[in-house]
Amino acid sequence: MLIASQLEPFFNAALAERLGAEVLPIARGAPHALPGEARVLVAAPLFGVPDVAHLPHPAAPPQGWPFNLDWIQLVSSGIDHYPKWFLEAVPVSTARGVAAEPIAEFVIGAIFEAVKQLHTVWIHSPEAWRIRPFPPLAGSTIGLVGYGAIGRAVARKAQGLGLKVHVLRRSPPPEGEPGVVFERTIEDLLAVTDHLVLAAPGTPQTRHILNAESLKAVKPGVHVINIARGSLIDDDAFLAAIADGRIGLATLDTTTPEPLPAGHPYYTLPQVRVSPHTSAIGIAPRLALVEKVAANLERWSAGTPLLDAVHAA
Repeated sequence: MLIASQLEPFFNAALAERLGAEVLPIARGAPHALPGEARVLVAAPLFGVPDVAHLPHPAAPPQGWPFNLDWIQLVSSGIDHYPKWFLEAVPVSTARGVAAEPIAEFVIGAIFEAVKQLHTVWIHSPEAWRIRPFPPLAGSTIGLVGYGAIGRAVARKAQGLGLKVHVLRRSPPPEGEPGVVFERTIEDLLAVTDHLVLAAPGTPQTRHILNAESLKAVKPGVHVINIARGSLIDDDAFLAAIADGRIGLATLDTTTPEPLPAGHPYYTLPQVRVSPHTSAIGIAPRLALVEKVAANLERWSAGTPLLDAVHAA
């Protein structure tokens, strides 16, 4: 068994040890050649996270694609990093859920920092010894746009801290979700939310879900946390809502494009904190992906459906 991988040496070594297989490192991007023995590809995004509606996708290799591949495992949970041709030649599975816990921890950390501002508390002299009260997290409302693996992980942690959880869901709510309030429209969610978490995939339906019209309903001073895709935010409308105080704080781990160009106002506005799409990065998600590849390899070998298979339109 030869597995081609576009990921880093740490992952490749862990995967080889876990499977007892040879893992061949290959460059990122559209593969232009693969050894005939390579039957599985672990694929990194073929391009960054631009506004994919406005940038061309990379072309398919001029000949040979998909070579001898039988199956592709993506490193990402979303499929908007990949052109259509890449998702249609052979079965493809996503990494849905492998980074849910680290991303949820990032979200909770961002909320703690927004509310507690611990960086302002530390002192270095007796003259600075002044008691400062802390606002509570408990009792505030977290609103979730997207209720997949990440949204559910955020909800569990938020409920453990005493936050109220509201979720945007247009379809009937699932059973067995105690304490979760389901809202039917983005406006209904925005009206009650103190910390809004964008955790939905980037699709035509979610594009600019935060726009000039929906932001009219926002609870003043809301903290917006985007760990999904920059395309969920209409940046012009978002900047206007920051300027007039409707948005009190924004924590953006993803933007459109990535990276933002020099001079973009998000870099300098005091109400905005930008991180380089890093909330999902770490050892734990990579090890979880190793286990997902192992589980899918068993399924592929047995002829059973892959976990989190892509069904490209």
